[in-house]
Order: sequence, then C-alpha cells, then structure tokens
Amino acid sequence: MTPLTLALAAVAADGAGLHRVAFYLVLAAIPAAAGAALGAAADLVVGRPVLARTACTVAALVLLVMSSAVRANAAVGSALPPLALSALIGCLGAYALLGVVWLLWAPRPVPVRENSS
Repeated sequence: MTPLTLALAAVAADGAGLHRVAFYLVLAAIPAAAGAALGAAADLVVGRPVLARTACTVAALVLLVMSSAVRANAAVGSALPPLALSALIGCLGAYALLGVVWLLWAPRPVPVRENSS
C-alpha cells in the first residue's frame, strides 16, 4: 500500500504544480515498490500462485523508476515531461489491475472441520 499511496500523492502534487515534491514522492516510492516486487518474486519462486501479483508489482516498479529518471533529467524550471506523468499513471494502472485481479480471484476461506471425538 505504501508505493500506491506515494504514487497517488505524486499525481496530486503534479496536479497542484508541485513537480519537485512529486519527484521526491516518486523517488520515495521506489524502495517500497522494490520490496513488494521482490516479495512477490520470492513467493513465485517458492511455488505459490502469485504470477499476476509478481507481474503487476514489477511493472509498477519499472514505471516508477522510469518516471523518476525522466523527472531527474528534466531541465530546471521546464514543464513536466509527458513521459514522467504517463509512467506514473501507468504505475497506478498496474496497481489497479492488481486490485481487480485480487477481487476476481480472491482466495476463498477453507471451511474448518470440527473434530468429532
């Protein structure tokens, strides 16, 4: 949830014209997104069925890094590069897709059998 919250805050900061604040929010979201992606990849290696989670979190991480890199190389005082905002919106889309996948294929609770002894 932390990378999603920071990415949403960065979009809000971009909307308010605070592009430098948005840059630092995107930069702060990268370690949290990397942790989520590595955790999902580790679960995938162990054999858990988390391919969708792994793909979405890795895509979100790549898009956050892309947005950060484009912002860092923009000229001071220039307008926000369109690729930076597009990558950030794509990151939000990856997390939204993850939420949709979770809603459609959420794990069902296993009924507990009572011992009749």
